[in-house]
Amino acid sequence: MDLKNLIRVTINDIPVLVPEGSTILDAAKRAEVYIPTLCHLKLDDFAIENKPSSCRVCMVEVEGRPRLCTACSETATDGMVVSTNSQRALRARRTNVELLLSNHPQLCLTCAKNMDCELQKLAHDIGCREITYSGKRSHHPDDETSYSVISHPDKCIMCRRCETMCNEVQTVGVLSALDRGFSTVVRTAFHLDMTETSCTKCGQCVAVCPTGALTETNCTHRVWRALQDPSKHVVVQVAPAVRVALGEMFGMAAGTISTGKICTALRKLGFDGIFDTDWAADLTIMEEASEIVHRLSTPGSTLPILTSCCPAWVYFVESQFPDMLDIPSTCKSPQIMFGTMAKTYYAEQKGLDPKDIVVVSIMPCLAKKSEARRPELMNDGMKDVDIVVTTREFGHMLIEIGLDLNQMTDSNFDSIMGESTGASIIFGTTGGVIEAALRTASEWITGEPLKSVELTSLRGFDGIREGTVTIGDRDLHVGIAHGLGNARRLLEGIRDGEFHYDAIEIMACPGGCIGGGGQPYHHGDMEILLKRQQAIYREDRGKMIRKSHENPMIKKIYDEYLGEPYGPKAHELLHTTYTPKPRI
Repeated sequence: MDLKNLIRVTINDIPVLVPEGSTILDAAKRAEVYIPTLCHLKLDDFAIENKPSSCRVCMVEVEGRPRLCTACSETATDGMVVSTNSQRALRARRTNVELLLSNHPQLCLTCAKNMDCELQKLAHDIGCREITYSGKRSHHPDDETSYSVISHPDKCIMCRRCETMCNEVQTVGVLSALDRGFSTVVRTAFHLDMTETSCTKCGQCVAVCPTGALTETNCTHRVWRALQDPSKHVVVQVAPAVRVALGEMFGMAAGTISTGKICTALRKLGFDGIFDTDWAADLTIMEEASEIVHRLSTPGSTLPILTSCCPAWVYFVESQFPDMLDIPSTCKSPQIMFGTMAKTYYAEQKGLDPKDIVVVSIMPCLAKKSEARRPELMNDGMKDVDIVVTTREFGHMLIEIGLDLNQMTDSNFDSIMGESTGASIIFGTTGGVIEAALRTASEWITGEPLKSVELTSLRGFDGIREGTVTIGDRDLHVGIAHGLGNARRLLEGIRDGEFHYDAIEIMACPGGCIGGGGQPYHHGDMEILLKRQQAIYREDRGKMIRKSHENPMIKKIYDEYLGEPYGPKAHELLHTTYTPKPRI
């Protein structure tokens, strides 16, 4: 520790040394003193800190000052003496919480954030038992036009965390504070419906909202109805990132792998077929690796090639970089590939009418809900995927019927479209898709097995990173970004000639799917995301087969049904197109 750049601060009689420029809140954390916050959001991995000091619940008393100050925004000075629990600070904190409650709808019992609301918890912790202040409340209509995100602006406390996430981390720029005074609200420009904007449906605004002002579109009731309909054959797929996060809703440590328990729980729910999206990820790699090989070996082909498994990223490039739509791979995402095969190959194998099959997806992502509605992703007038629920929604379904994931024994996915490899599992974290694709592409190009399956040069947690993979006599330069703000910088660098890559992977959410907008709330704790990532790689290492092209069930479906990878039938069923969208 460099003592030259440290200052001494005393918090509740506890002396601490902190770097110059630290806030009082930073100093309190160093002293292990709790100061409540609502508007504060700090994401060190993205160098982002939201500190508008608008909620005023972190008020503290500084010795020698006549007025209280906000701990989240006030810079600490050498020798500063701070009291977080003086009577003045406690009264101010209570008053500010009561004022927030006075303009908040009392709908806790039916709110999606009930029992997981930061305002609710804070009110409980400070002992609020009545609404002290009464008067007119602001009112704004809900926005339910998006298939992914619902806005309940009456529950907004103007913390602006969603605005920081949308504008600074994701750089989409859809949300901002509108109007003035009592009418101020965080919404889309000109109060447009969310579906009329460039919203990517990534759900990161939902992930950081402290109340129920932004929530996912709940689809659990549709799943229950399908399961109760005897005329429907209901199948379910589970994404790789779900299995390393769901356990957190049942008290398990972050990064606990619960694959087998999830399979058992799904059988108890009554699904007719229980499958692994990892199988479809292996199928995706067969097509994406084929496309990589084709572009690398065909003169005049467009490079770099971008992976296209993330729907929020696809929405982003369609609206923000429509001039670069020739770069993304044309492969459908694993979710959609599974739905396509369920209503074609699986239907034939089971002798079912595709119209009687209901495909349910359990995903870590809110954008998957909107992706399932894209008109490009339909066959014969049918959606490839019918219903998408998030990891959180699935967890609440289990809780609703009294199933504790801890008590489930392990079982396996159904085999016809359930066997998967380690390559497919790593789809769940940043860098995983391109690593999986290059495991296969490398062996196809060289005809020789990889010396090391783990392409560690592509791994990490930096927002933008690059690696080099040697394939035969060629060094393949790879760029990776997670978080749409990083994606923007990467794409602008390519457009300006600053970056030169052969292949690129982009994931919209911090950490990739492990940090998806539909995952259990991590409240900005990046350590949780790192533990989920470690679990993903741990499961990959535990697989007997770690390359997609060696999956026997994938070989079988090409032999029996699809023909050659990247061939005519595979193109018809497993590839898609992109459409430029206005930037609003």
